[in-house]
Amino acid sequence: MSPSFTFPVVRAETSDLRRAAFDILSHTLRAVDARRAVHQALDLRDDSLWVFDRSFDIGARPAYAIALGKAAGPMAAALDDLLGERLRRGVASVYGGAPPLTTRWQVFFGGHPLPNEESLAAGRCALSLLRQADRERALVIFLVSGGGSAMMEWPRSAAVSLAALRAVNETLVSCGATIAEISAVRRAISAIKGGGLSAAAPQAEQVTLIISDTNSGEEFNVASGPTLSPPNDAPDARSVIAKYALTKKLPHSILNSIENFRPRLQPHPLHHSFVLLDNSDALRAAEERARELGFVTTVAADIVEQEISQGCAELVRRLLDATTRPFCLLSGGEFSCVVRGEGKGGRNTETALRCALELTTHGLASPAADVPQALVLSAGTDGIDGNSPAAGAIADDTTLARAREAGLDAAQFLARSDSYTFFRLLGDAIVTGPTGTNVRDVRMLLKE
Repeated sequence: MSPSFTFPVVRAETSDLRRAAFDILSHTLRAVDARRAVHQALDLRDDSLWVFDRSFDIGARPAYAIALGKAAGPMAAALDDLLGERLRRGVASVYGGAPPLTTRWQVFFGGHPLPNEESLAAGRCALSLLRQADRERALVIFLVSGGGSAMMEWPRSAAVSLAALRAVNETLVSCGATIAEISAVRRAISAIKGGGLSAAAPQAEQVTLIISDTNSGEEFNVASGPTLSPPNDAPDARSVIAKYALTKKLPHSILNSIENFRPRLQPHPLHHSFVLLDNSDALRAAEERARELGFVTTVAADIVEQEISQGCAELVRRLLDATTRPFCLLSGGEFSCVVRGEGKGGRNTETALRCALELTTHGLASPAADVPQALVLSAGTDGIDGNSPAAGAIADDTTLARAREAGLDAAQFLARSDSYTFFRLLGDAIVTGPTGTNVRDVRMLLKE
């Protein structure tokens, strides 16, 4: 059954654009359902497990599974549906309201965005299971999705504590680094990332199924690549630390671990990876639905990981330059977003707020304050935006006028990274809860 999502109340006077935006988002989230994606990709025929057009023997040897990330629960449940008793054991680090799993699974609730004790317990248990799988030359199925970096962890050095791991993760996610740069640092301190899980079972045949929250072709960055080594031209951890001036912000144990790190360069000879879903699937679904609703639709494929103020300015410029009506501009990926204050929010609520400011800067104002001509919706497909409980927010060319009437200064909320609170007070935060999938963000700008 497809998941359902609850969105803010659609006010009658602004219903047309808002109803369309929520319709497009709901359709998009259903299209990237992780459980369904596993069912569509896998098939069990006699003693063979088929992944798309490739088969793996599952009759004469045991099968084990490791699941991590925000889609781990739905993916593990789908694998359970398919394999039943053929799956001997599994370790899963799940997030939020994950579906219940059978007793074949040892389940942990790893932390996110920062690792917790369960993250370490999950990492330790996964490595132990892989050693057993290696002795038995088993088939190991990895279910990997974004968020797994924090949810399953084990440091390479015994000197690195959980407090140190939390400190480096908190620093990385707030400094404005890209996901590739963040992954580079995480790989340098982890026994799990950068192919660490795969290397723990060198004699076992391995299959990795990926729900990707990275750019196409960069799946080695999903959960910092527990089964995939990065290419030679991937960012270097030392360079990332220098670029963002992090030396004085990181614990000495972390810096020492990075200094002693030597990357794994040889891929596992018995490993096969498959991408089940990525951001392009979300954008394709959004584009399809927008056109069904009558919008002339364009995907801004080049607006992906820009610095957030630049990305928002360019999106609004392209929206206003469009001469066709009604028009929908779509964009995906993850903007780089530096945290400047102690407020609540993330890159999606900040995107909505910055776009509202851009609409005003460009002089677009509705003839009547209750009838918007343009709208922006930005949401994370995982349902979580930064340190807030929201997936994102919706804004339009009436947002700032309504904010002033409510006594809210948008610039002040932006300055303290408190965009979620701004939209919560306006009633325009989008709260879905954890969606059980994770294929980056979807941004849509609509114009009547």
